[in-house]
Amino acid sequence: MVVSAKMIEFPSNGQTTPGYLAMPDDGGKHPAIVAIQEWWGLAPHIKDVVERFAREGFITLAPDLYHGLVAEEPDEARKLAMGLDRNRAVFEIVAAVQYLKAMDAVQPKKIGVVGWCMGGGLSLSTAASSRDVGAAVAFYGRPLEASDTAKLVSPVLGLYAESDQSIPPKAVRAFEQELKAHNITHEVHIYPGAQHAFFNETRPHIYHAEAARDAWARTLEWFRKYLV
Repeated sequence: MVVSAKMIEFPSNGQTTPGYLAMPDDGGKHPAIVAIQEWWGLAPHIKDVVERFAREGFITLAPDLYHGLVAEEPDEARKLAMGLDRNRAVFEIVAAVQYLKAMDAVQPKKIGVVGWCMGGGLSLSTAASSRDVGAAVAFYGRPLEASDTAKLVSPVLGLYAESDQSIPPKAVRAFEQELKAHNITHEVHIYPGAQHAFFNETRPHIYHAEAARDAWARTLEWFRKYLV
């Protein structure tokens, strides 16, 4: 599918937030997704994934939560992530949801959210904050606190790694139990032998091709099930 992609500015709390928007170039109606960056920022990898979603038939917007900054080294990324106001970030993601919802080409009006690493946690937080989220996917995102898990209403797909040092399987299973306790529609997968950030092919030392392919297929299936 041919797609068009460009940087845009969308309204957010009386100001604007930059973002990368990609959409099928067919003039038709399509479901929509907000894609949320890793701690590196709105890097080329995230833009590529946005375009991949568009080729699969989803209008997709990745808000630039660092407003133009992109990290090249882990220490720099860590500083940017630590300096991010998470409440403001969630507000900007919700503003991206509202922007997509208002587009004539977006149909239906329930918007998906998906994120990786830092963005995975923000995806969950956004789903707990907005009733306009129709489905959420978290790639190795930090699980919500129990009080926030209780606020979820949209279906949640969690994609995690067995060898993740920052989010161990024990924490993931505890989150899964909370989802069950609150009757949240969910699926949680922990990939054997995979590490944190297994989906990012630009990091060859941790990229796990088999897990990445399976997680991508599950993500598309999830959104097609709950957004279309």
